[in-house]
Amino acid sequence: MKIKLIIMLMSIVKKFTHLVTREKYFIGLLLFLSLIALLMNTSVSASSHREAPNIAADPKADATDVYAFISPDKPNTVTLVANYLPFEEPAGGPNFYTFDDNVLYEIKIDNDGDAEEDIAYQFRFKTNIKNNNTFLYNTGPITSLTDPDWNMRQTYTLARVEDGKISKSTVLGKDLSTPPSNIGPKSTPNYESLQSAAIHTIGDVKVFAGQSDDPFFVDLGGVFDLLTIRTPPGNAGGGIDGLRGYSVQSLALQIPISQLTRNHETPTDSKNPAAVIGVWTAASRESVRILRDNGEIKNSGKWIEVSRLGAPLVNEVVIPLGKKDIWNSSEPENDAQFANYVADPEVAKLLNLLYGITVPPQGPFGSANQRDDLIAIFLTGIPNLTNSGVTKASEQLRLNVAIPPAGSPNRLGVLAGDNQGYPNGRRLADDVTDISLQAVAGAAYPLFHPSFTPDPLAAQLGDGVDTNDKVFRTSFPYLALPTSGFDSIPHP
Repeated sequence: MKIKLIIMLMSIVKKFTHLVTREKYFIGLLLFLSLIALLMNTSVSASSHREAPNIAADPKADATDVYAFISPDKPNTVTLVANYLPFEEPAGGPNFYTFDDNVLYEIKIDNDGDAEEDIAYQFRFKTNIKNNNTFLYNTGPITSLTDPDWNMRQTYTLARVEDGKISKSTVLGKDLSTPPSNIGPKSTPNYESLQSAAIHTIGDVKVFAGQSDDPFFVDLGGVFDLLTIRTPPGNAGGGIDGLRGYSVQSLALQIPISQLTRNHETPTDSKNPAAVIGVWTAASRESVRILRDNGEIKNSGKWIEVSRLGAPLVNEVVIPLGKKDIWNSSEPENDAQFANYVADPEVAKLLNLLYGITVPPQGPFGSANQRDDLIAIFLTGIPNLTNSGVTKASEQLRLNVAIPPAGSPNRLGVLAGDNQGYPNGRRLADDVTDISLQAVAGAAYPLFHPSFTPDPLAAQLGDGVDTNDKVFRTSFPYLALPTSGFDSIPHP
């Protein structure tokens, strides 16, 4: 496949040698050679909060988190959220944050369990700079999405594609506006109204694309300092939210359930395999990039996936360093190649080594000791909850759309008996770090092996950060508003 792609790129470059006379062709050639080097080393990358090596150089294509849940105030719909561009410092002017005009952003849905996309919602962005003779993002207060003082406006096109076929592509909306970044009280005096104006209704679908507070909460400093729990075992607070105050770029959709299921119905039986959908996000770049004399970049060629993310923390703490970029360039249908890392997780061994926790027996994928619980959670779906009737291993965020929103949601989701929470989809307030630590330690293992008694500490593990630093909104897109640059103190 790589050889064919390289041959294709060579033919394109050959055409440019006589078609483009005034371009900096040698720069284009260098870019072409660099791309070949990347392809030959399989260095296509991305995923959540910088955990794959190469994505650090491409943050606008870096997916941080994916969420999928039944809309609490509109339970006949599903809300999907994909966040990009981690660690946005709110005061990061004068070039505030935008999506990348050269990236194809997608939210994909598998509704029949075959690990292939059946539906994709595609976002393409376009930036319009009104005045190139100023360094300012805005030349006065921004009071509307069409305010002439907003110098760097970004719009987008939203399309729905079925079965991955261009012939089944439908443009749902064009020139949809994003809100500006939240700069401060003088520049964006009524930011909430700007965000509200950027929520677009297209038929019975709602869409939002723009900046929001990063909803993920985790003690990054502790987790990556050799899995340190500041106040062991972690169920009594004491953690520091490493993402407090930072923003992300959010893509959010609210879609009727019947538009996502395989039979175009709204299932009411949670045991119906058709009630389960799988969700992930992907970002792609075109394979050829040419730099023109005027500084303009022209992109063409085949779309190459550089980012993939479904369930949280899989690539971050399950996939080993040498496989992370391969993971991001692969498709869910090929995830059996990573199954050993789920069936025999390194984190479980670390919990045993560092904290003396007795973890379940584990071994390679297909062995008698494979972690059946983790295989179900991450790769096949949990029987009678998130399994669609197919057992093909594929990493997706699976959601059973027949289970109504919980009256009193529990941050620990399924582990606490709240079957509307993670790993049945993922709500914004689900504490996926604590859930994942407890699951890896064996808290869910008795569901598959009743004779196993989990270590008493397994159900108490956590990072000491239990909630987001901001309260989520009660209506679409539910995400909290981003901190303004003027008020920004990310780590007080």
